[in-house]
Amino acid sequence: MQNDTYAALFRPAARGRALVYDLMLVIGATITISLSAQLAVPVPFSPVPITMQTLAVLLTGALLGSRLGALAILAYLLEGVAGLPVFANAHGGLVHLFGPTGGYLLGFVPAAGITGYLAEHRGKTSWLITLFIMTVGTLVIFICGLGWLSFFTKGGELFFLGLYPYLPGAFFKIIIASLLYLSGWQVADLRKKR
Repeated sequence: MQNDTYAALFRPAARGRALVYDLMLVIGATITISLSAQLAVPVPFSPVPITMQTLAVLLTGALLGSRLGALAILAYLLEGVAGLPVFANAHGGLVHLFGPTGGYLLGFVPAAGITGYLAEHRGKTSWLITLFIMTVGTLVIFICGLGWLSFFTKGGELFFLGLYPYLPGAFFKIIIASLLYLSGWQVADLRKKR
């Protein structure tokens, strides 16, 4: 595991305890993402609801790191595929990965991995770098989501159905994720100084 992550600050040294710790982080992340999916606002003209999942995914990657963050997202998707009501509006099942929102869901995996990788290497340096990291993660989700959604849309309506209505919320979530992430490091730095 990468040592320059927030999660690594509290990881026990003993291998057995570290595995339990990592498992608890993954379970905690899947619960957080599941709850954030339930904060859903339907968009009347689009199959893609506005949720708080992006915020949870960005923080999962940044706080847990690339490997553990991506693993947590995979676990979340497997819970949904197994039929647990973890997707937006308490839905579950494999059909959601093949529906219009499937690209966004699958995009969570590389988004958490890339966000985690960037955070491991540059994440606690400055506000601007943190904003950049969270923006990159958000772009990955949009690219994957729009790529898949394009199979369900006609011509020029893709961006009206899958991007434009979500940009203000994406901006808000990038700011909140950056604030929470940097605040966590400030708390950790204060603990070290004591």
